[in-house]
Amino acid sequence: MDTTASPETEGTVETRGIEPVPDNERRGRVRELFPTWVAANISVLLLTMGASLVVFNGLNFWQVLVVALIAAAVSFGLTGLLSVTGKWGGAPGLMLSRATFGVRGNYFPGMILWVARFGWETINAVTGAFALLTVLKLLFGIESNDFLTVLTLFAFVATTFLVSGLGRKALNVCNKWSTYLFGIFSVMVLVYLIAKMDWQQVFSQRAGDTAMMIAGIGTIAAGGISWIPSGPDFTRYLPHAASGKKIVATTVSGAGLVMVPMVLMGAVMSSRTPDLAKASDPVAFLGDVLPTWLAVPYLITALVGMLLINSLSMYSAGFTAQTMGVKLPRPLAVSINALISLVGGAFMMLVATSFISQFIAFLTLLAVSFSAWVGVYAIDMARRSRRTVRYHADALMDTTRTGRYWYAGGFCWQALTAWGVALALGLCLTKVQWFTGPLAGTWFGTHGLGWAVTIVVAAVVFAVLPAPRENAPAKGDAAPEPIPAGR
Repeated sequence: MDTTASPETEGTVETRGIEPVPDNERRGRVRELFPTWVAANISVLLLTMGASLVVFNGLNFWQVLVVALIAAAVSFGLTGLLSVTGKWGGAPGLMLSRATFGVRGNYFPGMILWVARFGWETINAVTGAFALLTVLKLLFGIESNDFLTVLTLFAFVATTFLVSGLGRKALNVCNKWSTYLFGIFSVMVLVYLIAKMDWQQVFSQRAGDTAMMIAGIGTIAAGGISWIPSGPDFTRYLPHAASGKKIVATTVSGAGLVMVPMVLMGAVMSSRTPDLAKASDPVAFLGDVLPTWLAVPYLITALVGMLLINSLSMYSAGFTAQTMGVKLPRPLAVSINALISLVGGAFMMLVATSFISQFIAFLTLLAVSFSAWVGVYAIDMARRSRRTVRYHADALMDTTRTGRYWYAGGFCWQALTAWGVALALGLCLTKVQWFTGPLAGTWFGTHGLGWAVTIVVAAVVFAVLPAPRENAPAKGDAAPEPIPAGR
């Protein structure tokens, strides 16, 4: 079995695939994660989601602030915590997941996560295309039509594909500069809102129900939860000694720096444009709320941000495809996601009538589907934290019956049982526009806590079942790694 690969060069294009990164290439720094997670949240959809907390959930300004803070801390706290496994094993998250579910068992959660990525990338592609259409209208007065809609969508997806193919180093550079630009224009938008908004109207909004606050946390947190399996993809180049606490802190601070203000700005903007959360186009409202001289550069920087979000997602999706057994180089594997985003995006822009309702439904199901994996993976991580050797590089690449992570027939039945039970229960507690689970009327269901129950049940079931026993170590995979100072 050949698990070798050419080292990553100092150039722009990354050639490494799903194989673990050797120690001599672990030259990353924790601080590089900050712009990555800032860029991962540069999306005007957060404005729409903030508005939906006011329009649909009936929350006031202070409740939205609490919801945004808790959602950012919980979702990206979990993302940062589980991404520590990336520096342990030096491999993408879905690759490390083989050690949890077994070589064959990993296909089941992996397939659902892969499909969910298609949906997320399609949503972002649609939003990016709408942003480009809005810029064209504001600058040149060009009204959208079917041809222009498809053309802008294709341009966005194609650019995303090209950027994602460049790899980690290029994305880090892009993320850094987009963070600076978006930060500058976001401050300008914030100053404008402070000066122009009717704050008496904003603060006169009556407080909503606690149940709606809890449900709102789940809606906002869903975006962060969807990044959890991708977290190790961005920490696999960190040395073993990198601090786990700094990884978590950097992830939360980078994401929260963007998420919280944007959700709040969306809530504030909804007082002037109450139809914002119900609009079929989630971007055009900025042309009504902001003057053209500010709306255009802000939309352009947001457009770059959404492009980077999709590039990060496609970057990870390429690894997911390879882990699932797609026999293609990562750039070609990414092209599958790009094609699906193009087709799905065209449907949403030309056929679907309500963007935000479909988006909220997608987020709700997304949170549940990812949460089942999170609960099982977290318990497996806790068990491995007590070992000298957390992951064996050769064993992760070994898909034969004699491999360490083959378990029984390629399946870790304990992990799959916990994952399946939790996923089924989470769906039973879920209610969206076109699906209502049989337990959606319970307290947990009405409070939108299906995702949280899914995590807890998956973790508890996996913890109480007999601990999985890995196969006897294969020759060459038992060399101990140094115990990292940062754990």
